[in-house]
Amino acid sequence: MEHRQWLESAAAELGISLQPHQLDQFARYYERLVEVNKTMNLTAITEENDVYIKHFYDSLTLAPLLPAESIQSLIDVGTGAGFPGIPLKIAFPHIRLTLLDSLNKRVTFLKELAEDLGLEGVEAVHRRAEEAGRQPRFRESFDVATARAVARLNVLSEYCMPFVRVGGIFAAMKGAGVLEEISEAQSAISRLGGGSIRDELLSLPEGKGDRHILLVQKNQPTPKKYPRRPGIPAKQPL
Repeated sequence: MEHRQWLESAAAELGISLQPHQLDQFARYYERLVEVNKTMNLTAITEENDVYIKHFYDSLTLAPLLPAESIQSLIDVGTGAGFPGIPLKIAFPHIRLTLLDSLNKRVTFLKELAEDLGLEGVEAVHRRAEEAGRQPRFRESFDVATARAVARLNVLSEYCMPFVRVGGIFAAMKGAGVLEEISEAQSAISRLGGGSIRDELLSLPEGKGDRHILLVQKNQPTPKKYPRRPGIPAKQPL
C-alpha cells in the first residue's frame, strides 16, 4: 500500500478524515524533512515508512484524546522538526499553532515549511520555554501544551504547564518506561496547578513500539514564580 493511502486509512481508524490535499501536504512534509535533514540535524528517522509511522501517525494519536476538533490553540514545546504540532495542524487546520524551539535554525526551517505547505495560523518562535512561559502573550493562553520526548516529566511539566489556560490540557508524549516518571512528577504538576496524570497507552503499527500519552488537566493558575529561570528546571527539578 502506498504511504499516503496507508496514512489515510490509519488516520481514519483514529477518527480523522484526511482529504487529498492534506495527504499532499504530508507527502511534501516528508520531502522537505529529508531534503533539509541532509544539512541540518532534524531527525534520525528518514526512511519513508518509518517517518509516516513514527512521526506522522504518532503525532496524530494525540488528536482523539484532546479531542482536537474542540481545541482552538496549541503550543508545541521543543518542537524540533515540528512533531507533533505540524501533523496536527495539517489534520485540523482550524487550530492556532505555536511552535517553540530554542534552536534558531529549526525555527527558520519550520517557518519555511509552514509557508511551503500553505498552513495559516502557525507561529514559529525562537525562545527557551522558561523565557516564553513568562511572557504575557504566551502565558496561560493555550488550550493545549504538548511536547514529545523533550525531558523527564517533572522537568517537562515546568516547561509546559505555564502555557496552559485553566481548564486546558498538558499532553506529554512519551515512549516506554514512564511509570517512574509519573510517580516523581505528580508533586511538581500539583504545584504548577495541574490535577492527576492520566496515562493512555498505545502501540504503533507494524510493531514500531509502544507510546504513552500523559494527560493533565490544569485546575488552577500556575504560581508566578514558575517557570524558574533558564536551566534551573533541568538542574533542580521540582
